[in-house]
Amino acid sequence: MSVSQRPLLLHLDSSPRLQQSFSRRLTQRFVDAWEQANPNSRILYRDIGRFPVPHIDELWAAAYEAEPTSRTPEMQAALTLSDRFINELVIADRYVFGIPMYNLTIPSSFKAYIDQIVRRDRTVSFQTGNPEGALKNKKLLVITTRKFSYRSDSGRAERDFQEPYLRSIFAILGVTDITFVHADHLAAEVDIQQQFLAEAEQTLDALALQW
Repeated sequence: MSVSQRPLLLHLDSSPRLQQSFSRRLTQRFVDAWEQANPNSRILYRDIGRFPVPHIDELWAAAYEAEPTSRTPEMQAALTLSDRFINELVIADRYVFGIPMYNLTIPSSFKAYIDQIVRRDRTVSFQTGNPEGALKNKKLLVITTRKFSYRSDSGRAERDFQEPYLRSIFAILGVTDITFVHADHLAAEVDIQQQFLAEAEQTLDALALQW
């Protein structure tokens, strides 16, 4: 099997916590299991929790608006990291993102990442008047960690601004095959916390065999 035929998985962590991070623990568990089930696979890792993504600034915005042929060297440099992130998304076949819930939504580190990867004529086109994503035929697994449950029967579902947003923004980029695994109730007592972590781990172990 050639390198081009071997599936490439982009594994991304966004938690600022390292050893104490539940989302890192769960993404690593899934990636290990998936890699074991797919021994010819390749893994590309990016850690935006440990190495935060810069927020876009005036120079970045100017470079974004400018035609590629008219960009100054400074503008081109401002888009270097964005281009790198986008290239990773383009070459990868599957994505596994660990995203803790902060204040009912995603961490600012992941929002900064999204702002870097949503690029006209790179990841999305508006030529038809509607967004047309370039990242088609990709699979995305989002593993979230949450202090409480926001499922439909929880009484908090309307406060979940994490999953709906992620589904919407990645659909704009062309990614519609999205699976969410939520580890809930992580602010509960240790025995309850461990119960819900174990449930998430079991779900991920089973998913790794068929995803």
